[in-house]
Amino acid sequence: MRRFSMWLREKPRVADGLLAGLFVLLEAITAPATDNPPLFLLMGLAMCVPVIWRRSHPIISSFVILFASIASTVMLAIHEQSNIGHPSGVLLLVALYTLVIHVNRKVARVFAAGLVVDTALKVDLLGYDMPASAFFLVLFYSIAWLTAEVLAVRHRYHEEIAAQLVIAESDRDRLAQDAVAAERTRIARELHDVVAHAVSVMIVQAEGATYAIKNNPELAERAMGTVASTGRQALAELRRTLALLRTEQVPDEMPEYGTAGLARTAQLMRDAGLPVELELTGDLDALGPAVGLGIHRLVQESLTNVLRHAGEGARARVQVRRIDGVVDVTISDFGGNGESRTGRDIGSGKGLVGMRERVAVLGGTLETGHRPGEGWRVHAQLPTE
Repeated sequence: MRRFSMWLREKPRVADGLLAGLFVLLEAITAPATDNPPLFLLMGLAMCVPVIWRRSHPIISSFVILFASIASTVMLAIHEQSNIGHPSGVLLLVALYTLVIHVNRKVARVFAAGLVVDTALKVDLLGYDMPASAFFLVLFYSIAWLTAEVLAVRHRYHEEIAAQLVIAESDRDRLAQDAVAAERTRIARELHDVVAHAVSVMIVQAEGATYAIKNNPELAERAMGTVASTGRQALAELRRTLALLRTEQVPDEMPEYGTAGLARTAQLMRDAGLPVELELTGDLDALGPAVGLGIHRLVQESLTNVLRHAGEGARARVQVRRIDGVVDVTISDFGGNGESRTGRDIGSGKGLVGMRERVAVLGGTLETGHRPGEGWRVHAQLPTE
């Protein structure tokens, strides 16, 4: 029965057709007891058939039923039929219910006025009892109206809940897409910081080795050694980064870069031929892992850009100071001819974008641009918490 009920809900026209068929059967059973069965059955059919369209065309269907009931009263009175009522008179209740729940109260009140007229005609023309008719008119039609009101509120509540669920599902999908985009950005930023830094150093050293291999084999050998060691470090760093990105990062698992990490980065740049001055102030090793990683990546990317773009004779200064809950990071380069050492290593702009994203995630500010005179300056301020 539950499956059948669900099936009927999905096919309202079929359900209303079955309802109309039921009352047609009742009319056929009642008709033989009247003085004019064909006329009685014909008027009963006129009241039953419109029920099939009560949901698709509620106003037309309801008023057709009402007019059919009034016409039936008049026709039976003209032919002096007995006062046996139509079983399909119950459909007037269904019509009133339909108007209240599917249309509006204004139309339903007009229909109720028509019901009063229909009842008055039955009392006057067919000899119905006035007190009983008035009582049942008020009782049953009031029940139909109140039932429709209650169910209408329930339907509106369900529709509101359904709309909220749709909105919630849409928000969930959007948040999931935002999370995926943020994760992709984070992975791209980490991989860029790891790979671009190491590859830039290796390119510079390899270019230098090609120039020195004939005239200064020892220098070329040292350069290629730097290439090999940088490649191994980059591979290890890449593996570690990918391992962290595959799982949720726990603060204890994140690398502590601190002063030692900054010193290693500066020394690597010196080995690559870029003089770097490093100035560290305050307790940088006590910073949280996320802030320490952000500072390390910021210095690493900035020095890599100096190495690639500042040209011959450039030098850099790194200042990292922790003062009053803020870490001030400044990377400046001096001198150089403004041309890339490799002559063909053109920046894509992704590095500056990555730095801005990383600083924004940490709640800090970033300023980049030409410094007075010659060179480039990167200045960031990061909150320690």
